[in-house]
Amino acid sequence: MLKLNKNDFNEVRQWMYRNARQVELALWQYEFENGCREAVLDALSFYQNEDGGFGNALEADSWNPNSTPYTTNHAISILNDIEFSDAKHPIIKGIHRYLDSGASFSEDGWEWTIPTNNDYPRAPWWNFEPNDAKAGFGLTAEIISFILLTAEADSSLYKKAVALIDKIVELSGNPETNGEDGGALNVLGVTTLAETLQKLNLLDRLNAKSLPENAKEMVAKVIETDSSKWAEYGSFPHFIIGSPDNMHYNDYKSAIEQELDYLIKTRPEQSVWGITWTWFDNMEQYTKEFTISENWWRSFHAIWKMRFLKNFNRLERV
Repeated sequence: MLKLNKNDFNEVRQWMYRNARQVELALWQYEFENGCREAVLDALSFYQNEDGGFGNALEADSWNPNSTPYTTNHAISILNDIEFSDAKHPIIKGIHRYLDSGASFSEDGWEWTIPTNNDYPRAPWWNFEPNDAKAGFGLTAEIISFILLTAEADSSLYKKAVALIDKIVELSGNPETNGEDGGALNVLGVTTLAETLQKLNLLDRLNAKSLPENAKEMVAKVIETDSSKWAEYGSFPHFIIGSPDNMHYNDYKSAIEQELDYLIKTRPEQSVWGITWTWFDNMEQYTKEFTISENWWRSFHAIWKMRFLKNFNRLERV
């Protein structure tokens, strides 16, 4: 079994200390150096706006300083990474306030993009498109999961989340809406919600019994098991299946083992893995900004990949 050795680990660590933003560095320290949650929360707080939502390029492909549902969900994913769900903490209270405000929200859920995205450097997929909540329903699914785990059951926010579950079940079970167009982000959102409902024993009570099977069908359409395509932009198995506890793991054991070997073999010497995308149509206008964004993403994805290796016992003890 291939493992990332101590020297490899130290090269990644050195790169992180030289290049990462404080929020990713604090997350790195939490994951691999017995760092504390408080340091991650403190770094994260600088990206939170007065309305409780998150902006300010926390999601590195969108430099919009205003709060957006997707950037707020990126903050939620970091809270999940550190297993933090204290509803009395100012960060979570702020997120609840933002999500319950009605901002960037429609009957289909939280909007994928907002109009002010177009005023700031961004990847083209963050260009504002009206009425895009249905296409990006995985975002709403992830937000629902967070609300179910952190909000009071009698709150208006909790009731708003529950009311959207039927729509997520419908969209995830419809071949016209659950295909590749939504990509891995929709699959990740539906998988996260299905696992949360299972954990809380709410699948039957909320008429979502079909959600795990819907997620399984979506994964089969999106996840890339051909290692020859992993150098291109696509859905690495680890993007959806981060640990052996994931509901899809048993169906993709072979692909997971291949990717673990692939990551160990392809890490650049003295560095971390690159990313597999650019800002495409927006590159000419935002070349400098993308160069900065690319480094931020490399830091974030280095943590993601190293956690993946750790979860499958592919890191030598450090």
